[in-house]
Amino acid sequence: MGILEVTNVNKRFGGLQALSNVNLDIPAGTVHAIIGPNGAGKSTLLNCLVGKLIPDTGTVMFDGQSVLGRKPYEINQMGISRVFQTPEIFGDLSVMENMLIPCFAKRDGVFRMHSIESIANEHEIVERAEHMLEEVNMADKKDMIASSMSRGDKRRLEMAMCLVQEPKLLLLDEPTAGMARADTNNTIGLLKEIHEKRDITMVIIEHDMHVVFSLAKRITVLAQGSPLVEDLPENIKGHPKVKEAYLGEAA
Repeated sequence: MGILEVTNVNKRFGGLQALSNVNLDIPAGTVHAIIGPNGAGKSTLLNCLVGKLIPDTGTVMFDGQSVLGRKPYEINQMGISRVFQTPEIFGDLSVMENMLIPCFAKRDGVFRMHSIESIANEHEIVERAEHMLEEVNMADKKDMIASSMSRGDKRRLEMAMCLVQEPKLLLLDEPTAGMARADTNNTIGLLKEIHEKRDITMVIIEHDMHVVFSLAKRITVLAQGSPLVEDLPENIKGHPKVKEAYLGEAA
């Protein structure tokens, strides 16, 4: 049994069957990519993984617990963090101020500290935020206003904001979207470092195959809401069903 289990998930929007009998069993500590043509159901599946969408049928289990119907702060406390296509940061705040925000959650109208096992008080939160900025090579930018940074640095900050919550699972929705090649390669390097140091399970949705094949240990290909192929990266590249899904004709 994997740390993330998706079982017989179906989701329909009106007359559109967005997901059809999707099954995933992702072991802890792996990097798993989900790819497919536009409209394949990738974003719908990702939203189901974080409890934002509830499937019509099926289950999504993380570390033995259902994610369905959970509030965002509950998803965070379960150990799941998400990186969005556009970096989710507060542009008018400093880098350090951004780092402190995910350490708190708004519950019952009050901001409270997250239940992070290794952090006991506010002083330790600041220390951990500073350490995390060092880990992603942004310690020298802690006083910068976030909106003034490059897209690559904004992404690096967002990842640090996720990591300060000590996640077990990091969901990455096109983490290199809109980046120049140099920033893309830097992001790939950062994700490799994060995985090697922390052994975090990662699920990546990405259109850039350079990113996918640089990071993923296993790949699931979706087509029209259904899993088409799941295999090792080296077996995906030339798979006839994958070529058919992307090119519209059998190889």
